[in-house]
Amino acid sequence: LRIVESGGGLVQPGGSLTLSCAATGSVPDYYTIGWFRQAPGKERDSVACINGAGSKSNYGDSVKGRFAISRDKAENAVHLQMNNLTPEDSAVYYCAIRSLQRLIYGTMQCGTADETDVWGQGTQVTVSS
Repeated sequence: LRIVESGGGLVQPGGSLTLSCAATGSVPDYYTIGWFRQAPGKERDSVACINGAGSKSNYGDSVKGRFAISRDKAENAVHLQMNNLTPEDSAVYYCAIRSLQRLIYGTMQCGTADETDVWGQGTQVTVSS
């Protein structure tokens, strides 16, 4: 299983970008597909995740209401729509796959970077005027 990200770039504050993650290989419904980001000098943190079925998702607190993750099973891809971007969103964004799905009281758990099984190569997002 391999994954490739695309869609990063430079955008002005308040702008939007859509990141895409394309997988080669089977992604079962019970897998977790997520986006992490890492800024210079900081840890790699979860941004959003969705299960392989596309039926459950969750978001980090800093992006709730601004980002939307979606699953396209026909394309075997996941998209991250990012709106109202701020300079604090600047980072390298990584697509990640974990070969399980964890729910707590029905809420999707995105997991940590250490729990990821497959990483993409990353795509740079820079928010600047």
